[in-house]
Amino acid sequence: MQMRQYQERDLECIVALANKAWRDIRKMSRQALGNKISDVLNPQGDAVSKGEQVRAMALKAPENFMVCEDAGQVVGFICFWMDKQTGVGEIGNNAADADSGLKGIGQMMYRAVLSHFKANGIKVACVSTGLDPAHERARKAYVRAGFNRSLSSIRYYMDLSEYIPPQQAE
Repeated sequence: MQMRQYQERDLECIVALANKAWRDIRKMSRQALGNKISDVLNPQGDAVSKGEQVRAMALKAPENFMVCEDAGQVVGFICFWMDKQTGVGEIGNNAADADSGLKGIGQMMYRAVLSHFKANGIKVACVSTGLDPAHERARKAYVRAGFNRSLSSIRYYMDLSEYIPPQQAE
């Protein structure tokens, strides 16, 4: 296995990998949020929405992507951002092909990006993930990679078609 910079020829492979990797997450999200909210958040449909997000990011900032390949096949991808002014680097969407049979893809990707951050003067690395069961593997992988401090958060949603504003005091 080796890490390398993303190339345009990798696009369809990483789109497919993203869609596959987010399948269970999209299913869980739909169960939690319902159809109305899920359809607004993922208008292309659950099966392709993450891939299309990744496509848009790769087209906008290909320099912020790396891929892991084995025997010429892409087996993982990772995107990231760096703010050199603040010294903060963030790992974004990333996925390893669980069907590849290879171990250590995620850790190789995290090491590559963290080394890239350090070489570019970044002082703090961060990554966000869900607290739900569908993100458990991701949380464990980030801890294995060395992320050892965290803040918890929650994101609330509301279907405004059901919202009735309170009466205004006159």
